[in-house]
Amino acid sequence: MTFDWLKRYVPRGLYGRSALILLVPVVVLLIVVSVVFVQRHFEGVTRQLMIGVLAETEVYATVVGTAADPETAQSGLAELDRLIGFTTTLGAPEAVASARDWYDLSGRVITAMITAAGLAQSRYAQIAFVEGVDLKTNPRAVLFSFQTEKGRLTLSVPRGRTSASNPHQLLVLMILTGILMTAISGIFLRNQMRPIQRLARAAEEFGRGRITVYRPAGATEVRQAGTAFLDMRARIERQIEQRTMMLSGVSHDLRTPVTRMKLQLSMMPEDEDTEALAQDLRDMERLLEEFLAFARGDALDDPERVDPFALLEDIVARYDPQKVTLGALDGAQGGEVIIRPLAIERALQNLIGNALRYGKEARVSLAVTDKAVRFRIEDRGPGIAPERREEALKPFVRLDPARNQNAGSGVGLGLAIAADIARRHGGALRLGESADLGGLQVDLVLARSITG
Repeated sequence: MTFDWLKRYVPRGLYGRSALILLVPVVVLLIVVSVVFVQRHFEGVTRQLMIGVLAETEVYATVVGTAADPETAQSGLAELDRLIGFTTTLGAPEAVASARDWYDLSGRVITAMITAAGLAQSRYAQIAFVEGVDLKTNPRAVLFSFQTEKGRLTLSVPRGRTSASNPHQLLVLMILTGILMTAISGIFLRNQMRPIQRLARAAEEFGRGRITVYRPAGATEVRQAGTAFLDMRARIERQIEQRTMMLSGVSHDLRTPVTRMKLQLSMMPEDEDTEALAQDLRDMERLLEEFLAFARGDALDDPERVDPFALLEDIVARYDPQKVTLGALDGAQGGEVIIRPLAIERALQNLIGNALRYGKEARVSLAVTDKAVRFRIEDRGPGIAPERREEALKPFVRLDPARNQNAGSGVGLGLAIAADIARRHGGALRLGESADLGGLQVDLVLARSITG
């Protein structure tokens, strides 16, 4: 038997689940103790008290039964009321109607025992059939009546004589104590959850390319996890720095021979061969620039608050309006998000450049929600087959057979750079098919950290 249906009701957060683990045993313990104690203790006490009350009631019935006339019975009842503390009425015109509140647990035992006493002639022979037991009209008294030879006898017994006084005090005390202890435990639990939450925020910020101050704290296991995270973050930063330095150094060193080759080529007579060599040198320079852009990533760009609508409009304004158009802008205008503007600009330029290289026109749109920012670039080109879209996001992969060859070949880093920038912003790069233009549709999705 599985309990998968319970998952939809279980809190998703660690704090909520820990609180649930804390509360469920407390609540179950209170319920079990309450039920067992009320049923066994309070009901037992009530039964013991009712035995005495029924014995005293039999004395009343005996006095009435042995009296010579009703007047003698009345005087005898008055003397018993003074000695025992009951209130009696002989010859009442109406019988007592049974009534009890649903939450009166001890009243259930009282009613059952009085009613049973009237039927158990062997034990309480002087008590005839009980007509009714009223526990609701006067909560401080138990009212019941039965017929005698001198007429109907109605008795009003103080409630404290039939059951334990204030039987709900224990329940109230248990509930208040449970609430107090739960609140104290919740404070300690929250203090234990804070180091875990800080570690989660630091890891989330690092995944978005932001380095936040974090110091391990909390329990030993949490400190170990925090120390391991700091070591991992330091290793990743060193690897990124080494990769950037290596590619930057290689690209910089290659620029010197390329520059000499360009100088020597400029001194040669112009013909088809020299023009082909010049084109090769231009391609090499473009490759070097792409390598540098890929190596740098967004490391040189600091996060800041930016209006994505203004950023997109500024980028689109740099292109020919006949080729690049601005599509729908969905979301609250003026809302700011924390992003790396230069990195996002580089990614959008790569995507728009790819759209113009392989398609006739491009359309750029923007949608901003409470949780994400989505830049969408669509082109009127051949697109990319669904089975090759994942491969297209890898560095140095060119899918020229699936794209337009007339517009030239790329280096194979445009989509990879954009995907890397999206991941550093806690988002993703998604490829699809444009429903309107028929070509490739690229969604640059960024996690929205702070709304304006």
